[in-house]
Amino acid sequence: MDEEREEGPRVIVKQDLLQMRTRALRLNLWFRVLSKIERSIVDLTLKCVERIRSSVLEATITNILDKIVQALACRFITKADDTGRKVAEKLCETAKKWGNKNASTWKNDTVFIRFLGISALNN
Repeated sequence: MDEEREEGPRVIVKQDLLQMRTRALRLNLWFRVLSKIERSIVDLTLKCVERIRSSVLEATITNILDKIVQALACRFITKADDTGRKVAEKLCETAKKWGNKNASTWKNDTVFIRFLGISALNN
């Protein structure tokens, strides 16, 4: 008979931490976002621990990972805005050529620009 397991809080394992560290290093966020102490905590945790059991260490690592995630999100939004602005300018020019008089306002609409950028990045 199979026992049903209740899912508690997710335990941070070495592999998850290693993947986040690798991603932050590849995107040049590791040194910009984290202090030397925070980087050292992650590096020591990776060297010494397979699975985090200490609630204090877990809270510390969670805060560090949150900083990286926020930096990743900010980077994505910036990239989406830059991409969307380029797409919006091209659309405005095309719409003007087709006779749409309101098209020039599109390139200043931040919501439209972000929509175009996210759509372009997802393709």
